[in-house]
Parts: sequence; C-alpha cells; structure tokens
Amino acid sequence: MSTKMIYGASLAALLAAAGPAFAEDDAPALQDVVVVTGQSNSTETETQMTPDYLPLEGPDITHLLARTPGGARIGNGALSGQVQYRGLFGERLNLRVDGQRFASGGPGLMDPVFHYAPAPLIAQVVIDRGVSPVSAGPGLAGGSDAVFKRVDFSDDAEPTLGYDLSFSTRSVDSSYAGGGVIGLSTDSWRVNVIGSTEQGEDFEFADGTVGGSEYQRDVYGLSAGYRTGAHTFSFDMRRQNTGKSGNPPFPMDIQFFDTDFARAGYEGDFDSFDVKASLNYIDVAHLMDNYTLRQDPPPDRQRYTYAYATTLGGDLSVSFAHFGGVMEVGLDGETVEHDVTIYNPNNANFFVTPMPDIEESRVGVFAEWTGFTRGVNAQFGLRVDDYSTEAGTAVTGPALPMAPQMLASMFNMADPGADETTVDAVARFWTEEINGFTWRGTIARKNQVPNYVQRYGWLPLTASGGLADGNIYVGDLDLDPETAWIFEAGFDYFGQSFYARPTLFLRDVQDYIQGVPYDDTIGVADSMVEMVAGMSGDPTPLRFANTDARLYGLDLDFGYDFDGPWRVDGVFSYVRGERTDIDDNLYRVAPPNLTLAATYEQADWSASFEVRGVAEQSDVSLTNSEQETGAYAIANFYGDWTIRDGVHLSFGIENLFDEVYRDHLSGYNRNAESDVALGERVPGAGRSAFVRIGIVG
Repeated sequence: MSTKMIYGASLAALLAAAGPAFAEDDAPALQDVVVVTGQSNSTETETQMTPDYLPLEGPDITHLLARTPGGARIGNGALSGQVQYRGLFGERLNLRVDGQRFASGGPGLMDPVFHYAPAPLIAQVVIDRGVSPVSAGPGLAGGSDAVFKRVDFSDDAEPTLGYDLSFSTRSVDSSYAGGGVIGLSTDSWRVNVIGSTEQGEDFEFADGTVGGSEYQRDVYGLSAGYRTGAHTFSFDMRRQNTGKSGNPPFPMDIQFFDTDFARAGYEGDFDSFDVKASLNYIDVAHLMDNYTLRQDPPPDRQRYTYAYATTLGGDLSVSFAHFGGVMEVGLDGETVEHDVTIYNPNNANFFVTPMPDIEESRVGVFAEWTGFTRGVNAQFGLRVDDYSTEAGTAVTGPALPMAPQMLASMFNMADPGADETTVDAVARFWTEEINGFTWRGTIARKNQVPNYVQRYGWLPLTASGGLADGNIYVGDLDLDPETAWIFEAGFDYFGQSFYARPTLFLRDVQDYIQGVPYDDTIGVADSMVEMVAGMSGDPTPLRFANTDARLYGLDLDFGYDFDGPWRVDGVFSYVRGERTDIDDNLYRVAPPNLTLAATYEQADWSASFEVRGVAEQSDVSLTNSEQETGAYAIANFYGDWTIRDGVHLSFGIENLFDEVYRDHLSGYNRNAESDVALGERVPGAGRSAFVRIGIVG
C-alpha cells in the first residue's frame, strides 16, 4: 500500500508503509494513528498493514510523537521525556496509557505519562488531532493514547498461539531493549503475558559523554478477556520497575519507580445501545536523590525524596443512534492521593513534607454526538467536571531552620481546600472528500485545573512539574483554572502522487498558570519565602500565578510519490507562544523545524535518507531566564527489510555527521560529573547506529 493512498501518511522514516486502523465509528479527520510495531493481522474494521519501523532515537516513545506535525519532545531524561503538542506540554495534554488516565508519582514529573509506555510493548499511538474529544476526558489541548500489544480473540474454537516480539540495540549509549507479548486465544477467550527489559549507559556526543544519563526499566504483566455473545469482559495488570535513571536537567535523579497498574473492563452490545465501563487502579512509589548518579554535595546538602501517588478511577458510557448519528453519554472520574517527603540521609532530624497528603477528586459527565448534518460531518461535545482538593498538615523536622518551619505553620493555618467546576465544549466539522480534499475546522473551549504542585507547594523548591528551568517555585492556594478558546482550520489532500495536511491553529488561554516574580521587589529578600529561597541559592523565586497567553501557528505533513521506487515525505511545525498580559514569551516552546526524507522502496525493503533542520529560537521567556538556542541540521539514514512473513528487520545511523547540537527543549545540565558544563544545554546524541528485529505470529 503506497503512502499516498492512506490517511495519516507521514514522514517516510517514520512510517515506511502503513495503513492506520480505524474502527467504523471513528472519524479519520479527527485522529492520527502511528503504528509502532508491524501488524500481520486484519479484521473487517482494519486496513491490513505491512510492517513499518521507527527511528530508534531512544527508549522513550515521545521521540516518535515528536516526529508528527505539531509534535516535539521535552528532554528531561531518557525515560522522562514529555510530549509537547503545538506549544503545550505536561498535564495540559490529555495523555493516556492503554486508555488509562492517572497521576504521575513525582512532583518534578520524572515519570510523565509515557514513562509507562515502553516501545517494545506498544502496538500503536492514537493522536487526537488538535483537541481531544470530551469523551476522552478533560484536558486543555490535544492528547494521545499509547495502546499496548495484546493477543486478540481469534475466529476459531481451538486455541491459537500469537506473539509480537522485538529486540534492539543502539550504539550511542550501549543500550538494549527487548520484549513483547505472547499468548493464546480462541473465539471466546484470550490470555497473554507481556514483558520488556531495557537498559542503557550514559550517552555520548562528539565532545564527550553526558554524565548521569543512564537508565533501566522492566515491565511484566498479564492481559485476559472473555467474550460471550455480545458481551466482552477484560482484565489487565502489570508491574513496572524503573531503576537508577539519570535526569541531567533536574537537581535529582531517579532511584526507582515501582508502579502497579490494574484495569477491569466491560463492553456490551445491546439491541438499541452499546455500553462501555472500566475500573482502574494505579499505585506509584518513587525515590529520587541528588548524590547516587552525580557528584556528592556536602553532607548537609544531600537529599533524597520519597513520593507516592495512588489513582482510583472509573468510567461508564452508553452509545446509541440519535438524530441521524451516534450519541454517547457518560460518567467518569478519579480520586488521587499524593504525598512527598524530603530527607537528609546524614541527619535523622531533617525531614519535611512540601506537598503533604494531597487528595484530589474529580467527577465528570459528558455528552458527545457524531454524525452528518447540514452537508458536513460533525462532532459536538459538552463536558462538565467537578473538582475537589484538600491538603494535610505540613510537617518539618527539628533540624530545619526556623524560617521553613514558620512557612509550614503559615500553610497549616490557611484553608487548603478548593472546589471548582469546569465546562468544556467542542465542535468539529469535516467534509466528505471532494476532488481529493477533505476540509476541516474546530472551535472549542477547554479547561485545565491547577496541579497539586502549583497549588500546594508551600516550601520554595525547584520542583515545578517538569519545567526544569532551574528556578525555585512556590504555589498559590487561590489559583483559578486555565480556560482556552481554540480555533483550527485545515484540509487533508490526497491526490494520485501528492498529499498534504496543513493546519492553522490559535489557542487563547485565559488564566494561564505561569511562574511570575514572587513580589515587586525583585532581588530584595523582604519576605520569608525569599529568605528560604535564598538559602537554596535563588534569591529571586517565582510563584505560580494566573496570567494570559496565546499560542498560534501552522503545521503540516506532505509528500510526493514519484513514478517508480522513489518518494519524498516531510513534516513542518511552527508554533509561537506568548504572554498577552505582559511583553514576554512562553517558556520552552519548540522552534520552527522541517524534516525531509527521500525513500527508495521495493516490495520487501526500503532505504531512507533524512535531513532534519531546526531554526534558532530567540522568542524566549525572560521571566524564566530562558536561554536562546541556535539553528542546526542533522542527517540520518534508515533501512527496512521484511526478511520473510512475520520477521522484520530495521536499522539505521542517526546523526550521520556526528554534529554537536543542542535542542531548545533539552534542558540545562545540573550534573557536575559530565562533559557538559553546569548550566549548559544538554546536547543531542552523537552518531549512533541501531538494529532492531521484530517477530510477529
């Protein structure tokens, strides 16, 4: 199947030849589907896929999403990368793993959502184009769901063996990864086990080694299902153990994440309506410190932090025919508990709870209609969410100075409770294909409530929910939710040889939560917060506050299929993020970038030469003391070979000319045991060769 024939055609080095799988009630204009591993099966609601490959730029699937239109990667560590989509990242995006929404374990977001999506276990990533539908849950902007591999029901009463495995190695960090799924299924039951193991050393670049960039991660689990008539029951559970893994842009590194996932689901097809329901449980235990993977600070400055997060959630929805389309109504929610405690390993009397016993709960209801009206396809959605948060008592050990103890007393005397209600509305339109064109547009109002760090961070710390800008922050109990008005317009064009999918977008965000100077007397320690921050080396702390912001831009993918074996594909992304309450820019927004790939393709093999060019980023945040970055370009080579049915080999060399480059989103180095100077941006990986083999049956 040629790239020009499929919806979601993208960069040749990303999708060599793939047809995304859409259910009959899905709308291609609203989603992208990126297939991570080769698929050999097909059903009535799928398009058969030939095996594809992705560049092996690292273990984090955020590298993959960064290659899609509007996508970028926040590089906070090999296993701590965050997705940026059209300038927004972190909890503002509606990210799910196998359909589950959950709270990350640490206040620094060392375990963002896709930390829990190892590439060897992921079958595909479904991207919500532009904005997420209200049925997928709350969120300020777009989102995506990383779907795990599993052995599906077969068409036979006799058990059938199925498996999907991959094994890879990469030179730049001497890393390896392996894993997948293997199981049995019939037409009425299925059961499979999953497992993966990954490990890498500090990665290299032309001028040396990036210290403290090693990683290790293991996952194992079980998935089962039972089908009787029109009713399907499922159960999934898995355990993830992340070991010592470096985070050069952070003041601490991961010592472990021990995380348990459990999910029970039901789908039923009744005469006049369909029902979906699930219950979810996620428990995260996390330890980080500032001395195991980096140069030891003085004994009185050594710290380790325990953090916990538990999420219990569920959802129920009913779909039925209505007004010539499909109406879905539903109820969902979750309860989340957080706790964070900081210790000094050399002093039993030094401990403090900067985010003590935080409890967050949400209950949401939604209605979403998808169908054909007034000559166009449309989706209309309305969601109402009710939030409630509470905090426990801040505790300090007797070894802490008097100033932080006084701040703890002030926090304990305040009213830490908060209750908010948000209303989201989404209207999306797209036409039928007319002469190769599908026109589309979106108008939406979306909300995001403050996270627990932004609201309850009473102690001045560098913990900032993954911003990693080096600033010290405190929270604000009186923060309001962010509200974004979103407008998008574009088209998908597929001709005989050429395709293009451009989108223009605008997001106007009221009450955007951003760090601002703590008070008007910047640099003068005339408050307790500034005094405590000064003890940690930053006399100019920031506090989270409601501001106003605007993001706008253009992104597209495009390509041309020549007569014969050659084709060219490309992805372009441009986003501008700015404060509208003052003259400043938003922090850590990706610069304009363009990727072009020329591919030579035969029936069972292909080869691609790719060039990625990134412009300078001079539109930086003065408030966050953000440094500008220069332009750069790197070249890559990728090969792909289907050895035989079910066996697929991919290989490549990335950064062919061993360029030293610094991505604007890579963060500033804070690990002294490195060939990168303190405060300098972490460079990209040097020349690297990789090999991966996939086996499907």
